[in-house]
Amino acid sequence: MQNNKMIELNANENSLGMSDSAKRAITESLSVGFRYPDHPRAALISKIATIHGVAENQISLGNGSTENIRATLQMLQNKAFRENKDFQMVIPVPTFDCAEMYANSIGASVVKIPVTAENYDLDLQNLQKAADEFDGISLLYLCNPNNPTGTITSTSKLKAWVSSAPDDHYFLLDQAYLEYVTDLSFESGIEWVKQGLSNNLIVIHTFSKLCALAGMRVGYAISNPQAIAAIEGFMSMDNTNLSGAVAAIATLNDAEFLELSLQTTNQSRQMIEKALDDLGLRYLPSQTNFIFHEIKGDLKTYIDRMRDNGIKVGRRFPPITDFNRLTLGTPDEMAIFIKVLKSFRAKGWV
Repeated sequence: MQNNKMIELNANENSLGMSDSAKRAITESLSVGFRYPDHPRAALISKIATIHGVAENQISLGNGSTENIRATLQMLQNKAFRENKDFQMVIPVPTFDCAEMYANSIGASVVKIPVTAENYDLDLQNLQKAADEFDGISLLYLCNPNNPTGTITSTSKLKAWVSSAPDDHYFLLDQAYLEYVTDLSFESGIEWVKQGLSNNLIVIHTFSKLCALAGMRVGYAISNPQAIAAIEGFMSMDNTNLSGAVAAIATLNDAEFLELSLQTTNQSRQMIEKALDDLGLRYLPSQTNFIFHEIKGDLKTYIDRMRDNGIKVGRRFPPITDFNRLTLGTPDEMAIFIKVLKSFRAKGWV
């Protein structure tokens, strides 16, 4: 343990911490904290539009991208109600569970399609089948790269599906880990929005990962203007707080920090991959700031033992029970984790 504090490698946060530029921006904004955040919100939307090459009316800011998920679900459920149709959400499992929680809270049906048994890829064939066989509106929630596996979905197959899907099939593409992707075959869904590939494609992104602003709660959705207008009808007013907006702008303008953030994660990934190779523990090819690796033992016991050694690691992700999701913290944190993991091997625990 460092300073008698737990090392938190369980929530895919960025342990590097916020940039100094973001901290300064927040401090300097305190004098106008009594004002509504209209101008910073507008400036952030303009910055995002410039970065991605889209119009400002193609962006919906969220209180974290999770708010964009909730609003999209509510918008489509309401659309189905008005059109006297049924509504369902189709998801792979395991995946980021926020969408499922929101769907459950509004009484929407959720169809779960397990990832493939061979390599834990999204089972696109059965995901599509679940939507094709449903008489109503289907929302396909897909993380790409996926959480917790850290892997990407075949661009050619996913693109073909999105471009040919019927009008009642909507795609919510969660690209929280976009900046970490190194696979040259990968295409961002934002490019598909710009190409007009589908009117039913909504892409979401967050400032919680590379930008290290998880606590500021800033995210966004990008789609065509009509879809964004519909989603905005279910977003809360002034949902991006002043601190979050100015911190996000400052971070986007801080190329040196963004480069350091990416380099730090890549260094930590290399350290963990070497350690896992040394121990003969399988892991999936990560395109994110976490790695999904084999433990060869009882998962709950492993999680508890790590906590006893001052380290929080990922929770359970059924139906996969013999892998654990490890957030890639700083290299110093990774060195401590590796030492503990190797001590587990010496005891026959992994």
